[in-house]
Amino acid sequence: HGAAELEEMGTEALPRRTPAPAWVPTAKGEEGDFCLRSSDCSAGLCCARHFWSKICKPVLREGQVCTRHRRKGTHGLEIFQRCQCAEGLACRPQREFGPADAARLHTCQRH
Repeated sequence: HGAAELEEMGTEALPRRTPAPAWVPTAKGEEGDFCLRSSDCSAGLCCARHFWSKICKPVLREGQVCTRHRRKGTHGLEIFQRCQCAEGLACRPQREFGPADAARLHTCQRH
């Protein structure tokens, strides 16, 4: 088509080219649903790695085992990520005295 023909048609006749995303969630994901980011999941869930994909997992509650990362960037190396502790909780070493392994265990605790 020539430029003159396009001018006669006007821009209304031209098809709009807005690419559709390959994957669009229709609703917030429930536990176990595939996700790309935590905003794809329902309240109380986060998007975390599970094997080589990501699924919605529950945010950790008080007393649950959590992962404390000593260095930045190590979270990406995990094959089974855990969510962060819920609001008002922090991932801290377990307080109880016991075997040496228990001292390295971290749980979600109140600030």
